[in-house]
Parts: sequence; structure tokens; C-alpha cells
Amino acid sequence: QVQLVESGGGLVQAGGSLRLSCAASGRTFSNYVMGWFRQAPGKEREFVAAVSWSGGSIYYADSVKGRFTISRDNAKNPVYLQMSSLKPEDTAVYYCAASTANLAITAMTRRYNYTYWGQGTQVTVSA
Repeated sequence: QVQLVESGGGLVQAGGSLRLSCAASGRTFSNYVMGWFRQAPGKEREFVAAVSWSGGSIYYADSVKGRFTISRDNAKNPVYLQMSSLKPEDTAVYYCAASTANLAITAMTRRYNYTYWGQGTQVTVSA
């Protein structure tokens, strides 16, 4: 069974940092594009960041650029999201996703390009 499992969420004060991890089981994702999305209450799930299978191409949503860093370690299979300078508006459930799409990294903002999804981890940023 293919699974993606996120961890590292929690409650943090504004200005603080968190590091999310996404572990995979059931298959290797070393040749998949990996992405992070988030969904706040009452809102659509939105793109946060994506990284190519090699790690050589990375793309961020404008709202997180300069504050979040996506990375991966294909030897260990996970993908990470380092979040700094967190704001209350970053509060959401964060999801990792995997894609086999052979597209430009800028096209990986679209949810339908991803095949596998995790269950999500809650991030709450207090003011």
C-alpha cells in the first residue's frame, strides 16, 4: 500500500519556525515530483511549494517565498518543508503530494497533477 505520512505540525507563535516531514512507504518516490499544499478552514487547498525529483528545480507560492524552504533526500525518501517567520495566515492543514508528471516545475501548482496525497498535519500559528 502506497502511503505518504506528514509529521512535524503543531502550535507555534507568530515569527516562529516549524519543520514538516513527509515519509513514504509502499514505493520509492525518488523519481517523483514532490509538493506541499495547505488548506485553511473554509478555503480551497492551495499550492505551497514543489521540488523536482533531482531537487534541482524548486517553485514556491508567492505567499511563502523567502520564508519556506522545500528540500528532499532521495536516500531517505522524505521531503521536508522548513517554515520560518510564520504568520497566523499560515494556519492550515499541510499536505504532501507526489507526482509522476513530466512538466515544468511551474506547472506543479495544480492539484490534479498529483497522484498520491498524505492525510495532512495541522499547523497553527498564534498571533
